[in-house]
Amino acid sequence: MANGYRPEIIQRAFVHFIGARLHPFWSLTTPKLRLIARYTLSDDLIALRFETNRAFKQQNSKVMGDWQGGQYLDLRVFIDGVYYQRSYSIVGLDHQPLWWLDDTTSSNTADQRHTVTIAIKPQGLVSDYLTKQMPLASVVDTSLPLGHFTLEQTSIAVQEGSDNKQPTPLLFIAGGSGITPMLGLITQALSNGHHVTLLHYSRTVLSKLQHQWQQLNEAYPYFTYHLIHTEEPTTYLAGTRYLSAEGLLSLNLPLSDTQIFACGSQALLAGLYKAAAEITPTDEQLRDNILVENFGHALANVDNGSNQTFDKTIPVEEHTVYLRSRQRQFSSDTIILVAAENADVRLAHGCRQGICQLCRCNKVSGVVKNIQTGKVSGDGYESIQTCINIAMTDVVLDV
Repeated sequence: MANGYRPEIIQRAFVHFIGARLHPFWSLTTPKLRLIARYTLSDDLIALRFETNRAFKQQNSKVMGDWQGGQYLDLRVFIDGVYYQRSYSIVGLDHQPLWWLDDTTSSNTADQRHTVTIAIKPQGLVSDYLTKQMPLASVVDTSLPLGHFTLEQTSIAVQEGSDNKQPTPLLFIAGGSGITPMLGLITQALSNGHHVTLLHYSRTVLSKLQHQWQQLNEAYPYFTYHLIHTEEPTTYLAGTRYLSAEGLLSLNLPLSDTQIFACGSQALLAGLYKAAAEITPTDEQLRDNILVENFGHALANVDNGSNQTFDKTIPVEEHTVYLRSRQRQFSSDTIILVAAENADVRLAHGCRQGICQLCRCNKVSGVVKNIQTGKVSGDGYESIQTCINIAMTDVVLDV
């Protein structure tokens, strides 16, 4: 009886299995990257350039076409018999994977075609392996470009098509390795005609990266940068080592009309929100102009409407988290994943940033609060991430 079903004579999964063993870079279904070069961006920042395989190019073309500045990749790296997954920011744009050009890089755009470059701060097992130990030509599995820390997430996209409005001025604030998602964002913003100001806090000398900012400044007169070496007082804004209201005001920007992108440590982002509150204490507009990407638990907002960040100085009532499948429980007055680890309970996790989704599990009952968005959950069954939620009541997890 004809029903339209046509079984595959050779299963795609079998072809993929055999092909991957004959040639690890080859795959019908899995996006892969092959390491072809490393470059030093600064004293503590390394760029890794990869060739993309056919699956990556085909799937990326179908899903999104070109990736955007500010996006990242989830890499799956095999080290000593164990797979690790980590997230790394993409440098540059799809059509311009390397935005810096010097004696160590080729200006031939054909050489850059079908490549993607990420920036890594060597710290931790996986980052040290990628930047120092992994041989050239090594192959890793990857996600497609991910993330919403892009120009499209603001009102910018609407204003660019208007004949009556100038592109929104942009302020980029970065701390340490928080500069990595900014690299592609700034290039894209400048090419779109935006007035761009960069504020970069760092504990190290920026060397090559500082040279690149100078080149951009010469190429785009509407690009301004301030590099604050936190150990060098002569570089401070308004005489203050850390981000402050006085420092923001000293930039002489129309802050109420400026889109602010920020990425960095908890302390940096806490200072930004505190400064925004001091500048517009009765108006939420400046706070609403801030778009954040963070490398940790930076935006807790434990109290509705507050500008506080989650740290030990904020009183959080202690509650019990019960793991139904394991029949174990622990007390929590902090992020659920951290509380579990403090109680010697191991929960699945990856990036600890709310990005990779490896910590996601089902909440059976209880109320939790997302420290990044401030959203309070319902008290019923739903999916949550333990690395970015705190318990607001006793909670039961299906773990």
